[in-house]
Amino acid sequence: MTSVQTENLAIEAFDLMPSPAEIHARVPLTERAAQTVLAGRTVLRDILDRRDPRLFVVVGPCSIHDPVAGLDYARRLKSLADAVAESMLIVMRVYFEKPRTATGWKGFINDPRMDDSFHIEEGMQRARQFLLDVAELGLPAGTEALDPISPQYLGDLIAWTAIGARTSESQTHREMSSGLSTPVGFKNATDGDLDVAINAIISASRPHSFLGINAEGRSSIIRTRGNAYGHVVLRGGGGRPNYDTVSISLAETALAKANLPQNIVVDCSHANSYKKPELQPLVMTDVIHQVREGNRSIVGLMLESNIEAGNQPIPADLSQLRYGCSVTDACIDWGTTETAILKAHDVLRNAIPGRA
Repeated sequence: MTSVQTENLAIEAFDLMPSPAEIHARVPLTERAAQTVLAGRTVLRDILDRRDPRLFVVVGPCSIHDPVAGLDYARRLKSLADAVAESMLIVMRVYFEKPRTATGWKGFINDPRMDDSFHIEEGMQRARQFLLDVAELGLPAGTEALDPISPQYLGDLIAWTAIGARTSESQTHREMSSGLSTPVGFKNATDGDLDVAINAIISASRPHSFLGINAEGRSSIIRTRGNAYGHVVLRGGGGRPNYDTVSISLAETALAKANLPQNIVVDCSHANSYKKPELQPLVMTDVIHQVREGNRSIVGLMLESNIEAGNQPIPADLSQLRYGCSVTDACIDWGTTETAILKAHDVLRNAIPGRA
């Protein structure tokens, strides 16, 4: 055996991570939370199968960094969800992982203390606790699946999953999605290409076998059955929006050509609002107008929203953070969110019966 080392040359350390089973034991699923998750998934599938004529709206902070403010937001959202339940299912956006083009805060799981200390084991447990608290309120949660191992830790508390524009083309994420227990929304590519999302839906609908971990943290060959509830999320791209009637029609045609259900979710943020959060309610109004005029392919919407509008840099002194304000992408504030959703509800109440 040679003494020459050829691997792990750029690795500083291997720190042990608690297994999914250990994290589950520390933050166990409750009956109330389980019912919330299962009920949310059932309604989402019914909407995608056209058994439920309502829309679903995934709304919440760009990312969670303060669980206290996050739960404050969740309680407000639960009251609003109850008020508009006749026309829509509200799913709270609970994002813990942030993709980075170069550098920046990678999210609550990776760096919960926001100081580059990367206590991932702490972040995972606190993220699970937050999801449990939201589910205990009776509010289903949606998240972006970025790290392929995270679903083993958190998947039992998630009702809806997004695959981002940068990862819809990734084979790893398509394989992972084929085994997720939730409906999965695949975003079009950052350049606006829709084929990436359509190919992802097709791939994720098939069985796959790939390397992963089991509940005990052991390396395993994961064999999936395929996920029949993949759908497109239009988020704009290539410098232009794609929520207008022409873009929606083109998406419908592309889905039909691929023999896929014409299920379309519109993300009101990102390129669809030219990265100007204050334009999100206008995008939502336009999309709701299409539904009122008879569109049947639009099944959902996404909004980036927080207690306070805008965003803020992460200060060296974390006590200087503004309460309820995003540290990643800028959001609309709670008042604007509530107004936009109630306005949509007023329109949809009359339009929903015609979609049944």
